[in-house]
Amino acid sequence: MIEDNSLVVNEEKIKKSVQSGLPIAITTYTLPHEMEVYIGQVLSVFLKCAGHEGLRDYVEYCIQELAVNGKKANTKRVYFMEKKLDIANVDQYKQGMTTFKKDTMENLAHYLQLQKDKGLYIKVQMLYRKEAIQIEVRNNVVISKMELSRIHEKLARSRQYNSLEDAFTQVLDDSEGAGLGLVVLVLMLKKMGLDEDCFDITATDHETVACLVIPLDETKVNNISELTKAIADQVNALPHFPESILQVQKLASDPKSEMSAIAKYISMDPAMTADILKIVNSAQYMLSKRVDNISEAVKMLGIKGVKNLLYSYGTQKILGDETESKRALWTHCYKAAFNAYNLVKNFSPDKTIIDDAYVAGMLHDMGKIVFDNTHPDLVYKMKKFCLNKSIPDATFEDVSAGMNHAEIGGLIAEKWNFPENLVTAIRYHHDPLHAPKKDRLLAEVVYLANMLCEIERGTAACEQLDGNVLSDFNLTSNKQIEKIISLFAKVFDKETGVKP
Repeated sequence: MIEDNSLVVNEEKIKKSVQSGLPIAITTYTLPHEMEVYIGQVLSVFLKCAGHEGLRDYVEYCIQELAVNGKKANTKRVYFMEKKLDIANVDQYKQGMTTFKKDTMENLAHYLQLQKDKGLYIKVQMLYRKEAIQIEVRNNVVISKMELSRIHEKLARSRQYNSLEDAFTQVLDDSEGAGLGLVVLVLMLKKMGLDEDCFDITATDHETVACLVIPLDETKVNNISELTKAIADQVNALPHFPESILQVQKLASDPKSEMSAIAKYISMDPAMTADILKIVNSAQYMLSKRVDNISEAVKMLGIKGVKNLLYSYGTQKILGDETESKRALWTHCYKAAFNAYNLVKNFSPDKTIIDDAYVAGMLHDMGKIVFDNTHPDLVYKMKKFCLNKSIPDATFEDVSAGMNHAEIGGLIAEKWNFPENLVTAIRYHHDPLHAPKKDRLLAEVVYLANMLCEIERGTAACEQLDGNVLSDFNLTSNKQIEKIISLFAKVFDKETGVKP
């Protein structure tokens, strides 16, 4: 979210972001008071959704301290540039810092405008992960080794204090401020029961990143894990979209139809794609290797085999009426697959994963599909499971609304003997940097394809994209991302006639 004059907290959007594993990002150039208030309000809703309301005051202080430090670092950069001083030179750094505080305080508006003109931002990001809350404060100037060393010295010094009184009784370095902000931050971590490993400041090629990781309540983590596994154990086959089954049957019955046309149509339905891959990879086919491409699966089954499979499969289902949510989910999965395919084709350093990217894009939201189209008996079984295990209703509601859907999808994919790279892409499509290294690129493709869909739908912003993933695809600016989204959307609409 870019700084503006009409900051309104969207509680429903924050809740959906927490449940879906999407980051919440707030970007500001000057960090006015109104923005600080807004960040606090967003944090309050975020922590409430994450079940950690009691940490609000502590975490809000940490964010404010780090955001102010980020703004100060940006101001320092434009000040040194204006004074034509090299910030990396020790002598020139000392020279600049002797007048930095006085000059900037007397003409603060001027220097804030300078950093805004140069696009220097402070970005606050909140992310609910599987076992932890991750808070990041980023600014897009790279901290020098000298500055990073000074900060780590202050952090090390801060750890010896047990109270503010201890800190105030000792003389702290005053060249850039007393450093009491970091002292209080470390004390706040202690009050939250966190150790020093939960906080760190690092530098990437383009940003300075302050990261705070708060482990989730162990009981809640275990409850979500148990419930997730129970759901995967109960699901024998994904529910289907009736219209798709009928259309494939129609194609298969047409003597003029080619296998490639049938395969293409099947690939438009993530549930059907999942089940056919499951069946072809099952023990009954006794394949020497796994099949992860729907075209290969259709060739193996043959037209008659496809018809028989779909007839028998379709009659086992109690098909409900088509709903708006089903259409939206179908469209999203299809669009994500399209994006994944074209991202590999145009930007990936490895083109060999192009077919895997399409299938993984189609199946990435398997965990959501389960709950969006599931039969009432599964819901009943899961509620009974929660009752027996004393799992709160709120936890079940969070999971059924999409929380941990990537893990649910990954477990189901494992259960159905999907290839390991597809399992990885499904499981880590919101957290690709933690995926096993050999399949990380595929997970990154699906992550980026999904995020392009979210940005296009207005449920996410370019600022929320992971910079490390973008660099792997040589994507360097928001304008470039917006251009890709626009181009992909035009081609998608033209080829499919389906509006994203």
